Amino acid sequence: MFLAKIYVTYKPSILDPQGEVIKSALHRLDYTDVNSVMQGKYFEIKLEAKDQRTAAKEVEKFSDELLINVNMETFTYKLSEISSVEE
Repeated sequence: MFLAKIYVTYKPSILDPQGEVIKSALHRLDYTDVNSVMQGKYFEIKLEAKDQRTAAKEVEKFSDELLINVNMETFTYKLSEISSVEE
């Protein structure tokens, strides 16, 4: 069994309006050293696969098909093998 930790963020060319609102709020609270804020989504997905390579292909496929808007977002992920004890 594998655990995929998937991080979804806007592509660099896309303005992150929620990140800008958070940055403005931080500045109003006197955290003026904050230069930028990027907001995103985070998923933890457990999946069965015969090996890490197969699991990685599945993560990439379902992330592109379902978890992200391919026009605006991108993703990175970390994949680790877990034992049934860790479930």
